[in-house]
Amino acid sequence: MTARRLLFGGDYNPEQWDEAVWAEDIRLMREASVTTVTLGVFSWGFLEVDDDVWEWTWFDRIIGMLSDAGIGIDLATPTAAPPNWLHRAHPEIIPVDRRGIRFHPGGRLGWCASHPTWHEYSTRIARRLAERYAAHPSVTMWHVGNELGGGNRLCYCEASSAAFRTWCRARYGTIQELNRAWGTAFWGLRYRSFDDVTAPLASESGTNPSILLAYDRFSSDELLGQYRRERDALRAAGATQPITTNLMLTVGGSVTDYAEWTDDLDLVAIDHYTQAADPHRERELAFVASRARGLDRRTPWLLMEHAASAVNWQARNTPKAPGEMARHSLQHIAHGADGALFFQWRASASGVEQFHSGLVPHAGTDTRQWRDVVALGSLLERIGETAGSLVAPTRAAIVADIPAKWAWEESQSPLRDFPIENDGYRWHAALSARGLAPDVVPPQADLAAYDLLVVPGMFAVSEDDAARIAHAAGDGATVVVGPLSGIVDEENRVRLGGYPGAFRDLLGVLGEELHPLQEGEAVPLASGALVADWAERLRAIDAEVIDTYAGGVLAGSPAVTRRSVGAGWAWYVSGRLTEGFDALVDAVAAASGLTPAVPVVDGVEAVRRVGDSASWLFLINHSATDAEVPATGIDLVSGARVDGLLPLPAGGIGVVREDIS
Repeated sequence: MTARRLLFGGDYNPEQWDEAVWAEDIRLMREASVTTVTLGVFSWGFLEVDDDVWEWTWFDRIIGMLSDAGIGIDLATPTAAPPNWLHRAHPEIIPVDRRGIRFHPGGRLGWCASHPTWHEYSTRIARRLAERYAAHPSVTMWHVGNELGGGNRLCYCEASSAAFRTWCRARYGTIQELNRAWGTAFWGLRYRSFDDVTAPLASESGTNPSILLAYDRFSSDELLGQYRRERDALRAAGATQPITTNLMLTVGGSVTDYAEWTDDLDLVAIDHYTQAADPHRERELAFVASRARGLDRRTPWLLMEHAASAVNWQARNTPKAPGEMARHSLQHIAHGADGALFFQWRASASGVEQFHSGLVPHAGTDTRQWRDVVALGSLLERIGETAGSLVAPTRAAIVADIPAKWAWEESQSPLRDFPIENDGYRWHAALSARGLAPDVVPPQADLAAYDLLVVPGMFAVSEDDAARIAHAAGDGATVVVGPLSGIVDEENRVRLGGYPGAFRDLLGVLGEELHPLQEGEAVPLASGALVADWAERLRAIDAEVIDTYAGGVLAGSPAVTRRSVGAGWAWYVSGRLTEGFDALVDAVAAASGLTPAVPVVDGVEAVRRVGDSASWLFLINHSATDAEVPATGIDLVSGARVDGLLPLPAGGIGVVREDIS
């Protein structure tokens, strides 16, 4: 039986290099214990050199070399990079911006997901690849496109308008329902028929947030449709391997509603890049990785891209510190990834991303970075037995919804440009620090699995999703609803009757007035806590008041409330707590009956993965001080026996196969 292994490697772009380099690449891949490369992402113009004129010989050679070396191939459809000849012949496929101006060739993702001509050419290249390589034993997976929507998310061309009209007919049924859903009576923007509906090009005075949110949803569906077309072309041509694409998850959401994509992916795969300026970037990474596993809790996911060191697109692209590449890779794996792949194998000498790091740096192999790459490959071999396992079930979750974030962004809201997603990030970091290992899940997830549900900043919510959250409380969960939740419906219309709209009855409160605070302003609470950025004028209708505003015009009004709901509880936090937030987290964790699921040591991240007959405790010391962590078993990193405490140096990592009690 083949031993389990974690995938290690990354994007390989041999067309960037003379063929003399290829043999060296293969040798170095073997030295670094590379298992898998993603091949062909940007190769279209080298494979189809003119319309239906094909050059396969070079691709056959590199596939053969990789196969001979025992390196698996994640074969990409190269639709992220339409060739110049295609743009010259069919400029109509290039996206149009909100001003109605068509972009020019010269970048990537230069296509409109709604254009029939694009559908024809993109499915043809996918079909031809599968006809030639679907039966190749070294092709282990298929990779559709690259970062779909990462630059071409929204197109406003005539083809997009036509597709949007079709989408609106399917969603709303009648023009009367569309007018009601979008509130077109405001400014007299009523539509006579679906023929009047167009893509929301820029106007001089702002655009209805309901149509903008609808266009976000439509564009997400169009990109999913493009993924499906290429996937179906691969399958029709004989591909039987898993098919996926690399999603771009962030704390705030992404370019498409990935919760709607999960059923179409054979495995969830994401790209993730940290911000060098963030002193706690490991916390942001943990949130995004938790969000990736929360898309499909049934199977491991895959980290398709991250950076070996510096990226090229931030203001100051500081390289990763020694050991940071390994810590980031291990964090993703701890949170459920079955491998750590990178962009890219060899750092490019030219092009837009010439200063984006690669596993092989510009300076070559006599470098600290290359030695770290080889060490990481060896480490992933040693912990390969964890492949196929899942993160241990947890009883805490944060509910995060991508369209809710879009709704906030598209509205002329009372607090402009406020990062509404940050409260979810804060809750995740706080619960993780208490050993509660929270998931991050979309509202469509099975919420019955959790005893504590945090719903922070879910600005837009449907009746069905609000009812499911209320049902979880009735069944015994502690539900904590944060500020700016439930304010609008799924069409971005304000829910009338008082805030927090969809959650008002669940919480037993009525918000009379939204009360954003000025920058630098803070309001004290009776408990001594402080609220910044956001507050509300609130009345408790059927809820216990836990804390009140103690200053300013809101003095005496409820700030934090709690209500008994069936077998559970529903808490409302009406303001953004700064001081006092930790006390709130402790209170709701205690109320939900949760206890630490993993060891709690300052500065050390702990996550447990479980398999059929074993469990593994991943330990990552993000601090600058040495630590000791309770554990018993075999540390796969060092091979040493651990009896009670694992010494973990500053920046160190451990993966303990735990003794079975």
